[in-house]
Amino acid sequence: MCYFLLDSAKFNRSSLTKSLAVKQIVRRQVTAPATAPAYHNPHQSFQFSETSVRQCLPSQLKPKPPVSELGFGTQFTDHMLRVEYDVDKGGWQSPLIVPLEPLTLHPAAKGLHYALQLFEGMKAYRGVDGRIRVFRPDLNMARMNNSALRISLPQFDGEELLKCIKKLVSLDREWVPISETASLYIRPTLVATDPVLGVNAPSSALLYVILSPVGPYFQTMKALTLLAEPNYVRAWPGGSGSTKVGANYGPTIYVQSVAKEVGAHQILWLFGENHAVTEAGAMNVFCVFINDKGRIELSTPPLNGLILPGVTRASILDLAREWNEFDVSERFLTMSDIVKLRSENRLLEFFGSGTAVLVNPVERLIYNNQVIDIPTMDQPDPIFLRLLRTLTDIQYGRLKHPWAEEID
Repeated sequence: MCYFLLDSAKFNRSSLTKSLAVKQIVRRQVTAPATAPAYHNPHQSFQFSETSVRQCLPSQLKPKPPVSELGFGTQFTDHMLRVEYDVDKGGWQSPLIVPLEPLTLHPAAKGLHYALQLFEGMKAYRGVDGRIRVFRPDLNMARMNNSALRISLPQFDGEELLKCIKKLVSLDREWVPISETASLYIRPTLVATDPVLGVNAPSSALLYVILSPVGPYFQTMKALTLLAEPNYVRAWPGGSGSTKVGANYGPTIYVQSVAKEVGAHQILWLFGENHAVTEAGAMNVFCVFINDKGRIELSTPPLNGLILPGVTRASILDLAREWNEFDVSERFLTMSDIVKLRSENRLLEFFGSGTAVLVNPVERLIYNNQVIDIPTMDQPDPIFLRLLRTLTDIQYGRLKHPWAEEID
């Protein structure tokens, strides 16, 4: 077995792709669709119609926390969804909704050793009309299947899982906060469970979904400071940066501590010798500036295999193109571009997006021991704030929109 170490500062993509085999790998990543194709599995997907429900006894129901005490991902509802996969039993088994319980895994389970694990993040919102809605869940299902394909975990029919999730949320509907600043976080997870210490595709897995009432990711809206540090890389060509697998997140926690040491909230991930801007922490990033044609432009990095296809990212692009009031692009900006735009007073806004934060402004970058102030919060009618208001209007039912799917 051979191991190759890449020094990100010296990484040269042109030299790496001299090999035809590597060229083919990179090409597959670059041209991969943002969403997964229809699932393909030799063992048919589970079916919502076969779901069994075992509810908590009245004495097992937990008290609901007040909205004022909600953090992020620290409290959980009464029930969970479980769906087992086992090749020896014919593949996917019938879904079960049961009281929330600990998992039992063999110490040799592949998910514990080789990072054969993935997850999704989505939310249910209680609208101003009292109805509960989920936001563009079809995109989460497609992305989850794409992640499963990338790490050889079994795929499934996303529509069937979504029906199961809606049933689970409906059962625990009292946990959906009555608040326009809080929501019910939905965490689907898929992990390899077969007890074999071999680096190969798993023959058994567990798909489960847990629910957590959450407040805002940041208790108050605050503009972030990001450390643009070229010595750390989040993703690379041919890797798994476009998927939501746990292995993409664990190594970033240390780097986040590096950012905090210099007074930054998060890391701004760069890539390549030209220090191209890719993501910020676990967020997609957007930049608003006056382009060379003198027009306002909203830009975000393209989905070339390095970038996670965020649901909020897609929604921002869709809304901005629908408004047709400024240029919208998907292209890489380098740190040299950012510095130049700021020096020419053409840099207007910078912000991150994601399910947890939705839209969060950035007011400062730290790069090469220099501070770059960004006038995001000084704009008279900032684009980030208009996007934030529109998205929350859709999610909380103030604005009727097909992206918001009601749960009965």
